[in-house]
Amino acid sequence: MPYNIAMVCDFFYPQPGGIESHIFQLSSKLISLGHSVIIITHAHGSRTGVRYLTHGLKVYYVPFFVLYRESTFPSVFSAFPVLRNILIREQIQIVHGHASLSSLCHEAILHSRTMGLKTVFTDHSLFGFADPGSILGNKLLKFTLSDIGHVICVSHTCKENTVLRASLDPVMVSVIPNAVVASNFRPDPSKASSSNITIVVISRLYPNKGADLLTAVIPRICMTHPSVRFIIAGSGPREIDLEQMREKYQLQERVELMGSVRHEDVRDVMVKGHIYLHPTLTEAFGTVLVEAASCGLLVVTTKVGGIPEVLPSHMTIFSSPSEDSLVSSTSQAISLIESKSVDTSKFHDQVKNMYGWHDVARRTEIVYDIVARIEDEPVIDRLKRYYGCGIWAGKLFVMCAVIDILLLWLLELLFSTSKIDMARKWPRRPTDRVLLANENLHIEKVESEDEDSGLGVGGAGAGA
Repeated sequence: MPYNIAMVCDFFYPQPGGIESHIFQLSSKLISLGHSVIIITHAHGSRTGVRYLTHGLKVYYVPFFVLYRESTFPSVFSAFPVLRNILIREQIQIVHGHASLSSLCHEAILHSRTMGLKTVFTDHSLFGFADPGSILGNKLLKFTLSDIGHVICVSHTCKENTVLRASLDPVMVSVIPNAVVASNFRPDPSKASSSNITIVVISRLYPNKGADLLTAVIPRICMTHPSVRFIIAGSGPREIDLEQMREKYQLQERVELMGSVRHEDVRDVMVKGHIYLHPTLTEAFGTVLVEAASCGLLVVTTKVGGIPEVLPSHMTIFSSPSEDSLVSSTSQAISLIESKSVDTSKFHDQVKNMYGWHDVARRTEIVYDIVARIEDEPVIDRLKRYYGCGIWAGKLFVMCAVIDILLLWLLELLFSTSKIDMARKWPRRPTDRVLLANENLHIEKVESEDEDSGLGVGGAGAGA
């Protein structure tokens, strides 16, 4: 059964990142499977209003106020009028929110449940339990997920983390990993230097991504291995530390700082290297590791979070998140590349068989079928679940839910549903309808489109 689906998240193109790529690829494949999908996010600079991306994917760039790291200000109620208008206009049946740190996602789930819509949440990250920020965030997550249809996590470690943080029943949490469009990450050995060993790092330069570790290990690796050079792509508050390190140790010729790169250019950076270094301190999945392996790079990464679930052992050298261990693991990888003891030319075909967005979309479709069968329940049952979130927090959450219900009545009085124009659906080609009737032919068509046109992440930038 086809559904009208709204993906809601603060994080989306043109901002690059794993969550952004996940939302675009999943939405594109769901459209290929016959569903109608829109994306709701906040405005990015001058990009406001409605835009159409590849595959007829409609994006609502709503001008909400951005507070911190592309997350909107958590106003709770102010977004309700706009969200209600969009959800009614697009005849949405399922609202799918992404990311624990997206305020827009949490507000959309709350308002959607008030409107009686089905909801799904995907968690992409790992968070702690002890620091004040995590305690507050976990309490708010518990509020949102107290009335959720189903939860998806990108790894088993992420599932354990989310279940504990939000006090969820593990039965209502599924694990569906990320994937890559392997055709967009083909290896090209001719681009890599034959005289040097090139180590590639592509990451946001924040402390939780291991930027401080990176600053410490690069001089030691360069001192021990004269033939090694680094290519670092990414930006963030620790970028200045890397620039100072390069100046201090006079490594201008051996450490290239590229700054932020578009996701469609990531493959062109990766194929210049032999080793991919990922010194993160926390990670739920790590899609960039799959992309690197698909490009034929040997991966050196810290053994944290869900990373051990991502790639088989022959593609990866693990390290603990410490300076000495990371230097040792990287030196081991350099020795393997120099001695040609590892054959990275086969990595691409192996990754292509392990991860695919069509499989992710099919599994997500099963989750939608589950939530669609959930029967509507009395409002009092919703309030009881909110009340059970804590002695004081429970009362606050019930108050928020009641205000949301009253606000819905007011909006219906002022802006009746009958007066909202319904949006026309993106026209589908006749060939699509024929192929949707035959699963095998449809899969071949989707895969051939990815292979021939190179659509996917790159298509977002070209079509926006």
